[in-house]
Amino acid sequence: MASFLAVGSDDFCHGGSIYPNPKESNILLSLGRHVDVYFPPCKRSRISAPFVFSGERFEQKPSIEVLPDECFFEIFRRLPGGQERSACACVSKRWLTLVSNIRRDEISDKTTEALNLKDVDSEVGDQDVQGGGYLSRSLEGNKATDVRLAAIAVGTASRGGLGKLFIRGSNSSLGVTTVGLRAISRGCPSLRVLSLWNLSSLGDEGLREIADGCHQLRKLDLCHCPAITNESLHAIGKGCPDLTDLTIEGCANIGNEGIQAIARYCPNLKSLSIEGCPLVGDQGIASLLTSASYSLTKVKLQALNITDVSLAIIGHYGKAVTDLSLNSLPNVTEKGFWVMGNGHGLQKLKSFTIKACLGVTDLGLEAVGKGCPNLKQFCLRKCAFLSDNGLVSFAKAAGSLESLELEECHRVTQFGFFGSLLNCGPKFKAISLVNCLSIKDLSLGLPPLSRCESLRSLAIRNCPGFGDASVAALGKLCPRLQNMELSGLHGITDAGFLPLLESCEAGLVKVNLSDCLNLSDKVVCKMADLHGWTLEMLNLDGCCKISDASLVAIAEDCQLLSDLDVSKCVITDSGIAALARSGLINLQILSVSGCSMVTDKSLPSLGKLGQTLLGLNLQKCEAISSSAVDLLVERLWRCDILF
Repeated sequence: MASFLAVGSDDFCHGGSIYPNPKESNILLSLGRHVDVYFPPCKRSRISAPFVFSGERFEQKPSIEVLPDECFFEIFRRLPGGQERSACACVSKRWLTLVSNIRRDEISDKTTEALNLKDVDSEVGDQDVQGGGYLSRSLEGNKATDVRLAAIAVGTASRGGLGKLFIRGSNSSLGVTTVGLRAISRGCPSLRVLSLWNLSSLGDEGLREIADGCHQLRKLDLCHCPAITNESLHAIGKGCPDLTDLTIEGCANIGNEGIQAIARYCPNLKSLSIEGCPLVGDQGIASLLTSASYSLTKVKLQALNITDVSLAIIGHYGKAVTDLSLNSLPNVTEKGFWVMGNGHGLQKLKSFTIKACLGVTDLGLEAVGKGCPNLKQFCLRKCAFLSDNGLVSFAKAAGSLESLELEECHRVTQFGFFGSLLNCGPKFKAISLVNCLSIKDLSLGLPPLSRCESLRSLAIRNCPGFGDASVAALGKLCPRLQNMELSGLHGITDAGFLPLLESCEAGLVKVNLSDCLNLSDKVVCKMADLHGWTLEMLNLDGCCKISDASLVAIAEDCQLLSDLDVSKCVITDSGIAALARSGLINLQILSVSGCSMVTDKSLPSLGKLGQTLLGLNLQKCEAISSSAVDLLVERLWRCDILF
C-alpha cells in the first residue's frame, strides 16, 4: 500500500490484485462487486480510463475519480510541500475540500521538514505578509462562501499563514457555514483576528471549529450573527484563553452565560464592546469587570438592559479602564452615574463618551468629574437633562480635561458654554458645540481678566443662536486659538467676526467657515493679512458673498495654504487666474464645486496650479465642458480630479 501511495515513485502494480487478501480491497476502494479495474501488465503507460460495468451498460470514468476520499486524503497529506497541495486543490472542488481539511499535525512526518523550509522561503518573498509574518484576507457580500474560505485556508498555509480574516456576508443562503470555518480552523492555526458580519447561516458549530483549531486567536468580532449563542462563547473561551479583544453586536441569542464564560477562561481581556444584545444584563457585565479588573482597558456598552448595578461595578472594578463608552442605556438612572463617580475605581480613565442616557444629570456629572481625576477627553451627546450648572461643576472638578464635546444637549445655554471655558483647568485645549438649540446670542458681562489661554481648537456647528455677540466674547476669552470651525452659523456677520480675528494672537492654522452666509470678502482679506503667515487650511464652502477679491488676498499673503475650498462662492475665472499667477502659494487641495462662473477659460490656470495639486473638485461646475476636464485629466496625471 505504501508503494502505491508514494507520489513520484516509478513503482507500479503488475497485474492482478494489489491486495494479498481480496477482502482488503473494500477498505479504501469501495467500487462495488460488479466493478473491474484493469492494471497494466508490466510497464508504466499513459493512464486511461477503465470500463466500469453496471448491469447491461457500461460507462467510462476518469480512473483517479474512482478513488474514495480516504485514499485521496492519504495521498495529499504525503505531498512534499504546501505548493503541491495548493496545485492539487485547484483541480476540483472535491480535491479542494479534501486538502482544506488536512490539519497541520496530520501532514506526514517525512514532508514536515521540507514544508517548513518552503514556508520560510515563501513567507520572505510574499508581498502580502502583514506585521508578524501573517497574511490578511477579506471576503464581502456574495464572495463570502465556503469554497473561497477553503481556498484561503489552502493558499495561505504555504505563504506565512493566515493571521487576519474578515468576512462581511450578505445573509444569503449560499453564505459561510460550518464547512468554511472548519477549513480555516484546520489550515490556519496561526489565525489571530477573526471578524464575522451578517452571517445568518453560521451557527455554534462553526465557532467551535475555530476554538478547536485556532488557539492563538486574540481578537473576535461578531456582528449580526443571529444563530450564534452562548455555546460559541463558551467554546471560544476554553479554546482561546489568550483572547484580548471581544466585540459583539446585534447577536440576540448571546446572553449572560456566554459573557461569564469569557470572563472565566480569558483573564487577559483588554477590550470589550457589546451592543444590541438584549439578553446581556448586569450579571454578565459584573463577571467580566471583576475577573479582568486589572487588564480591561476599553469598554463600550450600548443598547443593553443593564441597570445602575453595572455602572457601580464599573466605578469600583474598572481600575485599568482608560476608554469608556456608554450609549443608549435606558435603565440607568442618576444614581448609577453618581455611584460610578464615587466608586473611585476609574483613576486611569482618559476618554469617556456618554450618548442618549437619560440618567445623566447635573449631580451625576459632577460626581464623574470628581471620580475621574485623569480624564482628558469627554463627549456628551443627546443628554436631555444636563444643564448649565452641571456642565460648569464638571469643568471645575475635571482638572485634567483637555477636550470637551457637547452635541444635542438642548438645556445647555451660552452661560454653561462660557462658564465651562472660564472654569476649566490649565490643560484644556479643545471644545466642540454641535446642534445645541438653547444657545442664544446675548451680550455677556465677562470679567475683564478672565481668559482661557490654553484653548487651541474651537468648533461651533449648527447652533442657530450663536451670533456676533458670542463670537466677540470668544475673541476676548480665547486669544490663543489656532484651529477654528464656525459652520452653519447664519447669525455671524463681519461686525462680529473681525474682532475675533484681531484677538487671535497665536495665528490661525485651520479655519472652517462653511455655510456662514453673511460673511464677506472683508473677513477673508483681514484673515489673509493677519494670519496669512500661519494659515494652512481654509474652508469657505457655501459662503455666497465671497468673490474674486478674497482669492486675490489669499494669493498674495497665504504662502503656507495647502487646502482651499471655495465651493458655491461667486468666484470667476479671474480669481482662479490670480491664484495661478502667485509664485508663493502651493495648493495641494482645491475645491471650486458649484462655482457656475468658472469656465473653460480657467483651464490654463488650473493646469499651472496642477503642478502642486493632489486633489481638484470641479463637480457641478456647469460652465466647464467635459472636453476641458478630459484635457486636465490627461495633463494632471498625478492629481485626483472630481467632476
